[in-house]
Amino acid sequence: MKTKPRKRTFREWFSVEELHEESKKWMSELQFAKDEQLFLNHMVKDYTLDIIDTEMFNTVQPVVEGLNRLENHLQELMDSVRVHENQLSTLIEEKITDKLESSYLESHNDLAMLLDDYFEKYKDYKTQMFEIISQVMKHKKQKRLLN
Repeated sequence: MKTKPRKRTFREWFSVEELHEESKKWMSELQFAKDEQLFLNHMVKDYTLDIIDTEMFNTVQPVVEGLNRLENHLQELMDSVRVHENQLSTLIEEKITDKLESSYLESHNDLAMLLDDYFEKYKDYKTQMFEIISQVMKHKKQKRLLN
């Protein structure tokens, strides 16, 4: 699953508060994704036998692998957001120069694109997983009704 390379074309100065709020929002969304990932992992474990029974293992395997890759990348993104937020604190405490300002905005834009790509992939895999589990649950229910 490849994403289209995007380059942000706008260059405007955000207020320090806006940059901070966006970083807080990113961290909140990443933390939610981390919690949600635990739920998805638990759901897959709970329905593993049913997935095998419905012969959907080959369908679910690439989705689980994709979610695992994203889960591994999640902590790295969280660390990047923390470092980015610390850099903002440094810019506030020290004298802000145009070069630092420009560099920080560039890294902010790059980080925003990374997070956009991550969440786009994550939402796609999550949707696929819920569709698969839904089908498995329907199959399980039908099987139980037939017995």
